[in-house]
Amino acid sequence: MEANNQKDDIPAISFTSVRKSYEQEGQTYDVLKDVTGDIKQGAIVAVLGPSGSGKSTLLSMCNLMKTPDHGEVKIYGKEVRDWNVNELRRTASLAFQSAPVLDGTVRDNLNLVQKLHQTQLYSPEELASLTGLSPELLDRSAKDLSGGQRQRLSLARTLANPSSILLLDEITSALDPVSALEIEELIKRQQQEKKMTVMWVTHNMEQAKRVADTIWFIADGRLLEIAETDTFFSHPQHEAAREFLKGGTR
Repeated sequence: MEANNQKDDIPAISFTSVRKSYEQEGQTYDVLKDVTGDIKQGAIVAVLGPSGSGKSTLLSMCNLMKTPDHGEVKIYGKEVRDWNVNELRRTASLAFQSAPVLDGTVRDNLNLVQKLHQTQLYSPEELASLTGLSPELLDRSAKDLSGGQRQRLSLARTLANPSSILLLDEITSALDPVSALEIEELIKRQQQEKKMTVMWVTHNMEQAKRVADTIWFIADGRLLEIAETDTFFSHPQHEAAREFLKGGTR
């Protein structure tokens, strides 16, 4: 299901009263608490907040890596649990901070999308070039890659999908500043050329300022603030957001 097949007024991603809890050592921990919000088609939203606030969990629900205990998550107006999983993950692709790699070569990993979904936008060589992976790495074992190379591989696998939604979880955290900027520019180009929707979890405040048009601020499992990027950084409305921006909470 591609974005250009949707009515423009349908949100690309919609959360309604989403809750998620985990059991650990006999205790229940609420990770997300009644999160409600919409992301319009074609937006780039940076999701900010302290570590452990539920950002990655929220992202993972968009393509059924996790499911809510209560409430609904919709992609183009259709609840994620009503989607065919393969179709959902073709539409909303997720790149992890520390993505797992498969046994085999980098090339094998990049060909995974074609095997799973019978479609691929780019050859392994093109994906390597797009994401700054050296072509010399294509026939090396993927498990021998460094942390930064694995992040590039994860992004390359995501871009191999014909997705209209990108879900990005700290995808530049292991990269040096110059490489991170290159990836940011790549994502912005892809977003503009394909009119993609991007939901980007990051701890990098400057990155959020550069890439996002909207900020979602999450703390203690609650979505406390949605604002345009300039407004959020200049006039945050919630005390927790002000403390976070001052560096008091990370």
